[in-house]
Amino acid sequence: MSRVSLEGRVAVVTGAARGVGELLARKLSARGVKVALVGLEPDALKQVSARLHSESDHWYADVTDHEAMAEVAERVKERFGRIDIVVANAGVATGGPFVESDPESWRRVIEVNLIGSAVTARAFLPALLESRGYLLQIASLAALTPAPMMSAYCASKSGVEAYAHSLRGEVGHRGVKVGVGYLSWTDTDMVRGADQDDVMRELRQRLPWPSNKTYPLGPAVDRLVEGIERRSAHVYGQWWLRGMQGVRGYLPALIGTVGQREMRRFGDRLDGLRVGLVGAGGAADEEQRSGAATVRK
Repeated sequence: MSRVSLEGRVAVVTGAARGVGELLARKLSARGVKVALVGLEPDALKQVSARLHSESDHWYADVTDHEAMAEVAERVKERFGRIDIVVANAGVATGGPFVESDPESWRRVIEVNLIGSAVTARAFLPALLESRGYLLQIASLAALTPAPMMSAYCASKSGVEAYAHSLRGEVGHRGVKVGVGYLSWTDTDMVRGADQDDVMRELRQRLPWPSNKTYPLGPAVDRLVEGIERRSAHVYGQWWLRGMQGVRGYLPALIGTVGQREMRRFGDRLDGLRVGLVGAGGAADEEQRSGAATVRK
């Protein structure tokens, strides 16, 4: 598939204050893309925007708030005149046994990762239809492989994968392409935050190779940029994830068997384990909900 030049295009990136979103904004900007940054950390967004090579701006908004995101979409269109690319990247995570999980944190993972992605698409699709643009939905290895101790995250990422596949069929005839980006464990604040819990870190280290590694952020984001250039239906942040598509049908039964063994191994260490939203992004989300605002520049 041939690549298209990104020079002069306008891209919206949610969850742009750090991690995948921040680096993606920087790499798109280096290719001449005008970037609109959306997230919950206005100071961090401002700093990211100031470091970009091309024209940029930033907006504070909760991706689960339809009115706020609709207002952001309107303001971005006014600011840049068009929108060609939207990357639905905002996400949070929690872990631990479902039966003892914090209900609010569990629900919030679904709200941000799944509902927030749909709200993002709903807000920006009118502009993408005008430009015959491209929507990249960031999913995860978690969409391909269910995993014990990650029920909310796996459910949310499986959900956004299915939703994006459905949307692709709805809007393709109108010129809008929809892609799904898959990432394994990548060196971000979210993964580092999850690793702060000894049980979660050890369980991840016991996964089979190559799923037990933490991968550098740069090469993964380079692959996302290439996917945007190609308007790809599937984008794989790590080389081996493409191969998982062919075996994913066998994985639930396998992981169900192996998962029971691992849960027995960790036994009493699981008692009382309650993990809230992890990493700096999770902390920002919890702070936002405790003091709530809507749209702010």
